[in-house]
Amino acid sequence: MAVVKMQRLNLCGLNSERKEILEKLQAYGMMEINFRKKDEKGLKKMDTQSEKAKFEKEAASAENAIAILDKYAPAKKSLLDSLAGKDLIKDSVFKEAVAKQDEFRGSVARIIRLDKEITENRSRIAQLENQIESLVPWEALDMPMDTAGTDSTKVFVGTFPGKVTAEEVLTALKTQKPSLEAVDFETVSTDKDALYAAIICLKEEAERTEDVLREKGFAKPSVCPAKTPTEKQEEARAEIESCKQKIEYLTQEITDLATSRQDICLISDYYRLRAGRYEALGKLPQTKNTFAVSGYIPASDSEKLKKELEERFTADVEVEELGAREKQPVLLRNNKFSASFESVVQSFGLPKKGEFDPTMIMSVFYFILFGLMLSDAAYGALISIACGIIILKFPRMDQGLRKSIQMFFWCGISTLFWGIMFGGYFGDAVTVIARVFLGKTVEIPALWFVPLNEPMRMLIYSFVFGLIHLFVGFGLKGYMLLKKKDVVGFICDVVAWFMFLIGLILMLLPTEIFYSMSQMKFDFPASVNMLAKVLTVAGAVIILVMAGRRKKMKIPIRLALGLYDLYGITSWLSDILSYSRLLALGLATGVIAQVINQMGSMLGNGVLGIIFFIVVFIVGHILNMAINILGAYVHTNRLQYVEFFGKFYDGGGKPFAPFKSETKYVDIEEVH
Repeated sequence: MAVVKMQRLNLCGLNSERKEILEKLQAYGMMEINFRKKDEKGLKKMDTQSEKAKFEKEAASAENAIAILDKYAPAKKSLLDSLAGKDLIKDSVFKEAVAKQDEFRGSVARIIRLDKEITENRSRIAQLENQIESLVPWEALDMPMDTAGTDSTKVFVGTFPGKVTAEEVLTALKTQKPSLEAVDFETVSTDKDALYAAIICLKEEAERTEDVLREKGFAKPSVCPAKTPTEKQEEARAEIESCKQKIEYLTQEITDLATSRQDICLISDYYRLRAGRYEALGKLPQTKNTFAVSGYIPASDSEKLKKELEERFTADVEVEELGAREKQPVLLRNNKFSASFESVVQSFGLPKKGEFDPTMIMSVFYFILFGLMLSDAAYGALISIACGIIILKFPRMDQGLRKSIQMFFWCGISTLFWGIMFGGYFGDAVTVIARVFLGKTVEIPALWFVPLNEPMRMLIYSFVFGLIHLFVGFGLKGYMLLKKKDVVGFICDVVAWFMFLIGLILMLLPTEIFYSMSQMKFDFPASVNMLAKVLTVAGAVIILVMAGRRKKMKIPIRLALGLYDLYGITSWLSDILSYSRLLALGLATGVIAQVINQMGSMLGNGVLGIIFFIVVFIVGHILNMAINILGAYVHTNRLQYVEFFGKFYDGGGKPFAPFKSETKYVDIEEVH
């Protein structure tokens, strides 16, 4: 359980070697560039934003091209390929692709252009289909919709609101003074929303006629083609077919370019690396001929990197210890088992300065508590086998995902252990299968006891596990106080509470209340009973008197603060009760598993009954596993974050962010 010790590495080099040095630091990937204000004083920095933006734009274009290829010519992948991680390629292959970057940039531009043309053609198809749909009500019209009339007549083509009828329009025209009799009204079609019509009148009466029509809600159509509606529809359909053929041709062109996918991935990563270097370059103070680099590096790597840099480059490299007030970034380093649980700590918060890494101790409790909540041997075996196969099959998996799967592998082992202790194998599947299908009585006895048969006993043990968990957390608080040489705080804030709590527990155990709950009888000698009372009273007095010691207040106020601190016993009670979830989730897993087994065996031992049992068994237990694995994960996290960390740990440390090769598609095998 360790936070990696950091040192500061300072480098001064020649600008002529700057590119190679940055490439070396990026490939090494174990130095976080960070300058103190005093190191930058009097030095200038290069403005690299435009260069960085240029390479980011090139990387984004390449990614866009890859996304287009994935859309039109997707690479064949299995469901588990997402676990495989990035491909590892040789540095020589990467350099070959970089040497041909202009050729691949041309492919990128072509793929993007082809996709744009496909989009434009699809947009045109949608536009034409809307046009065809808009002309459907006008299909009966046997003249072009933009017809204006003849030398002596005027034609109006348009719509009226659905509530208006042809008779109403004609009546309105004829009742004008003087009357507009020389008007021909032709209804083209009607629907619930509109009346589609063509009106012909004398040219000299056109203005008066149009006024009447507008009073009735007349509106000209948005599209008035110079052809009949039917002819225009046929023309649009022909153009749609042409667009579809173009799309098919363009799609094939993109598919043919799929052979460049790997190379485009390589240059995308190349541009991303270049952008990262220019970002780092913008942080470096420099003069006309020299530049400086400063930052954090793990102490175990500092001398190695210093030696490599000095041997390869004309550079002055210095390693120094961090100042007392300097807050180092946090990198955790644990054994293989505990490292699997680092994500739990990271999700809560990395250790801040002065705190230690709680991962190792927390991982042991996480391992135990997860298994207690799931507590079925068959489920645990399946989890560990599945996770083990994934870990072995995909050695290049992303490290964060790998650690999470390793964590579930260990949690599966814990679940297997507690399942054997409690006698759970797919619930009572062995007993049910033997009874229903074999006509025999077979039971696998629990090595300890069956929680379903003795729930109160399990509840008591849940509280015991909880007390151990909480006491260890509180003990770690004491360790941190001693580390800070706060002996008074250790005695008043930790030892006093241990005395008070242990005394209360010793006083509770011999009582009838505890016996009625646990059926466990404790008969302590008088000396132990007296010790319990002394511990309780002494602990309470110390808390009462010393709780307000850090505040310069009058004695009555300090005593009031002490009473309030003693009231904190209620939070201890609620924390201990939280561990009843160990019982609740364990029982839920077992009860649901038994119900599934009983449901599956309802049709007896015939052929139909066997088939029904298999289906119900598989589906039911998969669902039960999924639900209860999620429940165990969530509630185990809660017990760590709220109950355990709440006793001693704050977090809030800054994660170590080294300058390294941030690639998206491949990992590059460096040649040393």
